[in-house]
Amino acid sequence: MRIAQIMAGAKTGGAEGFYERLTVALHRSGEDVLPVIRRDKARAARLAAQGLAPVQLGFGGPLDMLTRPRMSLLLRHYRPQVAVAWMNRAARHTPAGDWKLVGRLGGYYDLKYYKRCDHLVGNTRDLVRWMVEQGWPAGRAHYLPNFADDFRDVPPADLGLRPGAPRLLALGRLHRNKGFDTLLRALALLPEAELAIGGDGPEKNALQKLAAELGVARRVRFLGWRQDAGALLAGCDVFVCSSRHEPLGNIVLEAWSAARPVVAVAAQGPSELIEPGRTGLLVPQESPQALAEGIAALLADPTRAAAMAAAGRAAWEEDYAEEPVLARWRDVLQRIASPAKEG
Repeated sequence: MRIAQIMAGAKTGGAEGFYERLTVALHRSGEDVLPVIRRDKARAARLAAQGLAPVQLGFGGPLDMLTRPRMSLLLRHYRPQVAVAWMNRAARHTPAGDWKLVGRLGGYYDLKYYKRCDHLVGNTRDLVRWMVEQGWPAGRAHYLPNFADDFRDVPPADLGLRPGAPRLLALGRLHRNKGFDTLLRALALLPEAELAIGGDGPEKNALQKLAAELGVARRVRFLGWRQDAGALLAGCDVFVCSSRHEPLGNIVLEAWSAARPVVAVAAQGPSELIEPGRTGLLVPQESPQALAEGIAALLADPTRAAAMAAAGRAAWEEDYAEEPVLARWRDVLQRIASPAKEG
């Protein structure tokens, strides 16, 4: 099967990371994959190191008059059976053709960007339900989850926290949607705990200022953007997902893979993933008190925390490891692919 994987996203992010993992996994499984990416030397180098030949295009804004004709020429030459456009910008620049055009959504995006698509893929069941509610045909909307890497035996990173203190970890872009302000307020209610945050973004200065105002600055480490999520997770006692808005929650899957107990705010994705009390704890949104109580409950009961971590790991192995997710992707793409053409 010839598959064009088209990503016009940012240099970092959950969708972008999964795009790379899936593209490489499809290639390793024997599929003929063409990665088409927004200009990014680092991403191109990572894909090339796995034996792929990425094509880089501009994927600019409304004044970009070059990407779409270049994409059309590229796809007519490559003759994919399926072209998968990842998110709005890629879908806007990808033309219809002899291939089946699939829009892959990781959020509740405006479907006007996907009007040329033959099929849509959502990475949560709720997202697929929402697509159908917007009028998209149910037979052409598919649930295909993400997979997370296997972090079971990754050596721990040094989080820069005080030895012997309960170690909390959060990961993600420093943006209001991620709720790190709520987490800092919860930390103020947990005087013995320390927190490491892996990520960068526009809220960094505001969060550092808030940490100082709350009197917790000495107990927080801002680690910047990191590529070693497995090592960071291995170094923590409890993983916290404080997001106000989280359509899926790749970070929850990664914590499960690393067999770490999870406390999450009940945003869309974590609420769909987590079985409360078994694979993690869910707490109400906008409640530092509830978040602190959830964290404290696991820190106070290591046996319960270990059982929850084991259940999360089992859930990852069954549904969110590479093998089962890759099999689902290949099956759906094979069923909707245009027939191969000679020549």
